[in-house]
Amino acid sequence: MTGVNSFQVSGYGPERAGWTRLLARDSLARRLDWPILLAALALSGIGAILVFSATRNRTEINQGDPYYFLLRHILNTGIGFALMIGTVWLGHRTLRTAVPILYGASVFLILMVLTPLGSTVNGAHSWIVLGGGFSLQPSEFVKITIILGMAMLLAARVDAGDKAYPDHRTVLQALGLAAVPMLVVMLMPDLGSVMVMVIIVLGVLLASGASNRWVFGLLGAGAAGAIAGWQLHILDDYQIARFAAFANPSLDPAGVGYNTNQARIAIGSGGLTGSGLFQGSQTTGQFVPEQQTDFVFTVAGEELGFLGGGLIIVLLGVVLWRACRIARETTELYGTIVAAGIVAWFAFQAFENIGMTLGIMPVTGLPLPFVSYGGSSMFSVWVAVGLLQSIRVQRPMSA
Repeated sequence: MTGVNSFQVSGYGPERAGWTRLLARDSLARRLDWPILLAALALSGIGAILVFSATRNRTEINQGDPYYFLLRHILNTGIGFALMIGTVWLGHRTLRTAVPILYGASVFLILMVLTPLGSTVNGAHSWIVLGGGFSLQPSEFVKITIILGMAMLLAARVDAGDKAYPDHRTVLQALGLAAVPMLVVMLMPDLGSVMVMVIIVLGVLLASGASNRWVFGLLGAGAAGAIAGWQLHILDDYQIARFAAFANPSLDPAGVGYNTNQARIAIGSGGLTGSGLFQGSQTTGQFVPEQQTDFVFTVAGEELGFLGGGLIIVLLGVVLWRACRIARETTELYGTIVAAGIVAWFAFQAFENIGMTLGIMPVTGLPLPFVSYGGSSMFSVWVAVGLLQSIRVQRPMSA
């Protein structure tokens, strides 16, 4: 106990004291959630193979190097894994105290996208080009700050014992915190990211114990906003066209409906076991656009078949199952809300990404977590895994 007292006397507080007890009485490795970690690593590994298959012959984008995207995907995964370790070391409670700084930084970055520093990719002005072939999509990190910021506000008085559940004023403050970056992202416009953020907000509210009237009210407001956006032509033409093609796939098969139709052909041709790795005609023939990012699941469907695509879904299911368990077992509301927000984020984004390749969801620019190529997405999902691991590691010793 000497180590604990020295930490407390030196001003590190209960957070560092908790780490001292953890290292003294239990092994960090034993307290990690290994299923979620191994499943995430497996997904990133499968993603590397699929990205390589989709880009090795794409000389117009791989700069003449068939390993260009593969090596970058591995690098992104390595950086993401390092960020996860850093997040576990800092701890979700330490990050709770840094929420105002993180929130301000994320809002600043998405505002920078609206300046000449921003760049347009696939119709969405949501990127900052860093040079050297690297770019940053700040909206990916906004998802994390919305989760942490809302959790901080909604859990403050409950974890302190002053309230049994968040009151209406607290809920309004949390919604206001989420609304600011969401409105900026909508201006880009990045409708896919906004959809994910809306689901995150709903998941956070449900986990916080806030009145269900807020949830139903937000659902009603969202439906009314979607109708108003359609009628008032707030959405860009290409976004409206995507929804129209989703409602009627035969509307423009050579235009806006082309991606979905080619994706269905690729997945349908895979059958049970697939055509074989690097043997897919749709993939080799480069018929499916953005196959290394938004439509990476089509590579799995065509070349690995139903079994390969099913394995990806099972691994995603493991991640969600363990995250739900972490949310349920933690004894603090803040940890529960953070874990639940991550579950809502991963679940909806995976469903939307896979669903759009199958034609059951509209096409949006959302990557498949851990699998799709993209640094910003990879970094953010691994930080989320770090948050989940921190919540599990820093449970009370009796939990």
